[in-house]
Amino acid sequence: MPIELKMPALSPTMEEGTLARWLVKEGDKVSSGDLLAEIETDKATMEFEAVDEGIVTKILVAEGTDGVKVGAVIAMIQGEDDEGAVDKGDAHPRPLPQAGGEQVKSAPKTAMVAQPAITPLPQAGGVGGGPATSQSSDRVKASPLAKRIAGNKGLDLTTISGTGPNGRIVKADVEAISGEGRSPVAPAELDRGLRRETPAPTQAIDTDIPHEVVKLSNMRKTIARRLTESKQTVPHIYLTVDVRLDALLKLRGELNASLEGRGIKLSVNDMLIKALALALVQVPKCNVSFAGDNMLQYARADISVAVSVPTGLITPIITDAANKSLSKISTEVAELAARAKDGKLQPHEYQGGTASISNMGMMGIKQFDAVINPPQAMILAVGAGEKRPYIVDDALAIATVMSATGSFDHRAIDGADGAMFMKVFKELVEKPLGLVA
Repeated sequence: MPIELKMPALSPTMEEGTLARWLVKEGDKVSSGDLLAEIETDKATMEFEAVDEGIVTKILVAEGTDGVKVGAVIAMIQGEDDEGAVDKGDAHPRPLPQAGGEQVKSAPKTAMVAQPAITPLPQAGGVGGGPATSQSSDRVKASPLAKRIAGNKGLDLTTISGTGPNGRIVKADVEAISGEGRSPVAPAELDRGLRRETPAPTQAIDTDIPHEVVKLSNMRKTIARRLTESKQTVPHIYLTVDVRLDALLKLRGELNASLEGRGIKLSVNDMLIKALALALVQVPKCNVSFAGDNMLQYARADISVAVSVPTGLITPIITDAANKSLSKISTEVAELAARAKDGKLQPHEYQGGTASISNMGMMGIKQFDAVINPPQAMILAVGAGEKRPYIVDDALAIATVMSATGSFDHRAIDGADGAMFMKVFKELVEKPLGLVA
């Protein structure tokens, strides 16, 4: 039977994507686990994996096509075990004979390599929420690539639910739960995946000023939609503190001198990420998400770090940052930022997080208010450290001072709790030995 390859949903909120590049051509033979195409989502470029063996008979969507809806048929494969299967050079599957001499094509089946539109929440008794297959056999149905990833991550395939054809476990299923114990998806985020967003009406601009029309990338469209939604639905409260950096800068210099032989150079931002995470642990009322009639209270601090890329902004996540060393945080930030700029992040590396940090200090910005990234309930905006007149030991002196502004979701976080968080953050930065204790 011919197999329909459909545009996969590679993230909980993905509704359409760009077919960036085909890695196969018509007539090619493919096996389970082979890479078929690269698909650009709103955040990254991801690989599309085959789950069935056969021959690519027809490519229906040309590479470079954007706005391809999830579920749209993009190619056809003829299974090798089909009666009347095509030769490698055939362009279309042969029709199968029917009683009475008429020729009819068999009804196509479908094959999608993707996580579902909604990432399943963990269920009692297993990481993935159920057995990998309903077959009585103990053999787990999984693609070779999924087995390899699971083996590398030490995951038990019998605890993972497959979303491929006939319950087969595919790459996206393994990646969806590879961060075992990570924070569950908030109901508000689940709701966004279930309903189709109605785009805001756009107004045509009539102008005689010379201009160029630049088409929005998928990432830019998503940023526009999510930030509009955040400002319209999340009541923001802003709290600002001035933080003296002299002690932190001195400690950073000493640590970098000791880490030079390991090729690690700590940035101020690496140390602020650790301070933010520790402050969330010490003030857990700010490490939450608002979820309608419920509140999600997170057991660890996963910090989303805003990174500017050519197509917009993405926030790779430093998981459990409070319990990682500064050198580990520095290494992870550098590696994630590099892959973010190449569009190679995996969904679990940028989806989730319990709070965000955005640092514009390196561009000389003194102070700014950042927009919360739902379903998170706070984001910390960091300005430049600069020499300012400052009271030190009851005397006027010159100190290196930075302004930091916390944006809090007032539905989930009271002003007093936000103020306590900013106080703790300030103390951690001004007495930075606590960051390495």
